[in-house]
Amino acid sequence: MKKCALLILLVSGTLMWGQNKKPYSTDGKKVTVYITAEKTELRLSPTTGTLSFTELKQPTEGQISVFVDPNQTFQTVLGIGGAITDAAAETFAKIPKDKQQQLLEAYYDVNKGIGYTLARTTIHSSDFSSESYTYIKEGDTELKTFSIDHDRKHRIPMIKRAIATAGGKLTLYASPWSPPAFMKDNNSMLKGGKLKPEYFQSWANYYTKFIKAYEKEGIPVWGISIQNEPMAVQTWESCIFTGEEERDFLKNYLGPTMHKEGFKDKKIIAWDHNRDMLYQRASTILNDPEAAKYVWGIGFHWYENWSGGQQMFENVRLVHESYPQTNLIFTEGCKEKFDINKINDWKLGELYGTNMINDFNNGIVAWTDWNILLDETGGPNHVKNLCFAPIHANTNTGELMFTNEYYYIGHFSKFVRPGAKRIACSSSRSALSATAFVNTDGKVAVIVMNKGEEKVNYNLWIQGKAVEIESLPHSMQTLVF
Repeated sequence: MKKCALLILLVSGTLMWGQNKKPYSTDGKKVTVYITAEKTELRLSPTTGTLSFTELKQPTEGQISVFVDPNQTFQTVLGIGGAITDAAAETFAKIPKDKQQQLLEAYYDVNKGIGYTLARTTIHSSDFSSESYTYIKEGDTELKTFSIDHDRKHRIPMIKRAIATAGGKLTLYASPWSPPAFMKDNNSMLKGGKLKPEYFQSWANYYTKFIKAYEKEGIPVWGISIQNEPMAVQTWESCIFTGEEERDFLKNYLGPTMHKEGFKDKKIIAWDHNRDMLYQRASTILNDPEAAKYVWGIGFHWYENWSGGQQMFENVRLVHESYPQTNLIFTEGCKEKFDINKINDWKLGELYGTNMINDFNNGIVAWTDWNILLDETGGPNHVKNLCFAPIHANTNTGELMFTNEYYYIGHFSKFVRPGAKRIACSSSRSALSATAFVNTDGKVAVIVMNKGEEKVNYNLWIQGKAVEIESLPHSMQTLVF
């Protein structure tokens, strides 16, 4: 009887605490609205003046609202950024020094630019390299010839300058596209193939060699992913791992090797492929405690909508709900099939806005774009898999071309800083998509996207107080207070 009474008291106390939780106060807070909009000159532009909250106890059914509750917090944000690939670094090296500085500040300076804090790079070559290469001589099982000299020409200098521009810290992780050809059953870095069992340990050692080499250059490596797109047979560097194969390689080779080499603190990301098979891969690995103990998070890309279908955001939510202790990270996305005539297409930015809002609302802690810079052809790329990037450089003229992808990403990265927590946010109409965060300094950032053809007037509503805001057609807004 006493146990029942105690249980009732505990439950009652919890409920009363929830009901009596101190409401978030908007008193004295002013809202600044930053906006990017089609058919205007507005690009992350602050509107003139600030807005004040006024009383609005109950919005009517006819009023469109974005409801925000800063008391309800969810995941903590690690960072937002993009990949520094060989293609980005090679293009960067071809543009004038002043344009190089402009690009670095545009990405990594939070005041002059959009404040990237996260970066991905590749372990030797990917399709976005001018050629296929590895860090060893073919056949060197013991990795005695391991050298990152290739990266010292372009990629390492660019990463170092990015770190410096970001204030001395950039969370960097690395992903392999393929083991060396001799380690694979198709004897090629290209077109899929599998890692031969006799090279499991050599390949596990390769990751630690990479980390040691980069850190010797003064570039801290935060983590690695196991394999880029492990279920895709590509014309470029690729390698196939089934769920069971990735699980067993991780628990029997890569995980123990990382620990043995002193890299227990380095984060390991599994999957690193599309949302379509996200749950199957996550469950296969995470349901095995001996594999799961090495996993920091599950990474994913957005290319599951190849046939023109919708992105599978519900799969992200399912993994988050099923494995709430495991982090989710978006590791790659871009618009494929580059066309210079579409560089100002507004749908580019809206693709990013849609994905970022939905992925954060479904539980991700970090978001990584693909190449931060490409040239006027959408490359360089040694298999002509040419794509869009937020910024392109014309290597003939030195001109930098900013797509609206850059600004749409900036509506997040500039205002949602590492350590921020996502907070409750909902829209009363499908015309507006929204998400919201509270930063460690107490500042709230609410991101609202209008993909429609019509202007929408809405209320930002918090605890019985509201601010009336106008959302232009095809626009992105960040509301800061």
